[in-house]
Amino acid sequence: MVSSPAGNQWLKEKFNISGYILTHCSYIGNNDSIEITNKGNIEQVYNRKYAPHEDTPMSHLEFSLKYDDLNLPFLRKVFDNIVIEDIERFIELSPSSKYSKRIGFLFEFLTGKQLAIRKPISGNYVDLLEDDRYVTGNIVKNTRWRINNNLLGTTSYCPIIRKTNKLKELLTQDINAKIEQLKIDFSPSVFHRAINYLYNKETRSSYEIEKEQPTPDRMEKFVALLTQAGTEDTEVMLDERRLTQLQNAIIDNRFAAEGFRDFQNYIGQSLPGYLDLIHYICPPPIFVQSLMAGLMDVSNKTSGISSEIRAAVISFGFVFIHPFEDGNGRIHRFLIHDVLVHDNVVPKGLIIPVSAHMLNNIRGYDGILERYSKPLMQIIKYTKTQEGGIKVLNSEDVEAYYRFPDLTEQSIYLAETIHATLKEDMPEELLFIQRYDEVKRALQDIVDMPDRNINMMILFLHQNKGIFPKRRREQFSKLTDQEIEKMEIEYRKIFELE
Repeated sequence: MVSSPAGNQWLKEKFNISGYILTHCSYIGNNDSIEITNKGNIEQVYNRKYAPHEDTPMSHLEFSLKYDDLNLPFLRKVFDNIVIEDIERFIELSPSSKYSKRIGFLFEFLTGKQLAIRKPISGNYVDLLEDDRYVTGNIVKNTRWRINNNLLGTTSYCPIIRKTNKLKELLTQDINAKIEQLKIDFSPSVFHRAINYLYNKETRSSYEIEKEQPTPDRMEKFVALLTQAGTEDTEVMLDERRLTQLQNAIIDNRFAAEGFRDFQNYIGQSLPGYLDLIHYICPPPIFVQSLMAGLMDVSNKTSGISSEIRAAVISFGFVFIHPFEDGNGRIHRFLIHDVLVHDNVVPKGLIIPVSAHMLNNIRGYDGILERYSKPLMQIIKYTKTQEGGIKVLNSEDVEAYYRFPDLTEQSIYLAETIHATLKEDMPEELLFIQRYDEVKRALQDIVDMPDRNINMMILFLHQNKGIFPKRRREQFSKLTDQEIEKMEIEYRKIFELE
């Protein structure tokens, strides 16, 4: 017999809901099986003993809470299609059931409407999210539904993060231990010199991601900003006035904001013929203030959980809300450092140059942003204005997508980026500085030249892979060919080029 849809997949087909990606699709068939699609989503067949006892929306909704991934924007759309009396009747049939409690809580949480329940909700308090399936926040007890609300946020903004096997494995890795190992592997002087270099590299990379070349004064301002990461509580850093100060400090004064935006913006590129290719439409301005307030709530509800997760939800949450016209990307990447230092995972005065890794792997960074933006572009409706802007036509339909994002993939991406930077980028930078010092001493032993000349010689050798370029010979006319040859040999030996 052919497998039949169940849970969220059944609800999707029943109510003809399109544009929402289900990361777990369930079916009922003769034999159990699990398949991972080419997009990384799971299609799972359950044998018939798991089938919902009735082919009704409420039975499939209960099934979805048991076996499918929780998708809050999709669930909000489902609630729009179910008669409210059917929900009330289902809950009153079993008011002590944990699934009745969860459905009742989630309905009111997502819709803002109140159910008319005549029977008292009884029994022990139950966790809304299972700790083995989701990253959970600090518990707030909900007496009405006898629910331990352990969501990561509030009705204003609430991301969901699924504990996939990949994420679980990443969260077992110790950032602080890797930093301490680097301090053991390299001398304090090398480590100290590398820190100054990494601050500058992170600043330059963050601007280059935006295809900008910062002026020296803006470089200095951003470096100063990075050195202050983690010195304030995260909720203070997310305050509108404080974020506006940051935005003003890192962009051209002509584009400084006075506060969060009150206009619609989007991210796109211009094509020939005065056409625009729109990649992402930011939340309508009527949502911005409450979304940013909700992001501050997330900061409070996630205190004490994994810092990689906190850094992901706060930084990606910020950039997807896009509260300013300019500077959002740089602040987004600054917030990663701010959270890691604030949570004492990264020591104050040290930086993990994640922007440099993102820049060197820009397709991966663009891809993780598109994982969020592309599904939205399938459901949002908009029109162009005469002034060249856009206007969202279905704000109510897409509001839940902005408020309740699944940031699982973004959390995995950031954790992978942090650990790859610690494993690959930082050791390479430290090793380069160590070798630079060694080769500098070696060249000094061959010819006692001024620092400026030695640094220039190393630069030319580095650019030409250990071979001194003939076109530069006049600049070192005081050196003999034999001395230059010795310098080439020393450079290649220290940098292991032969």
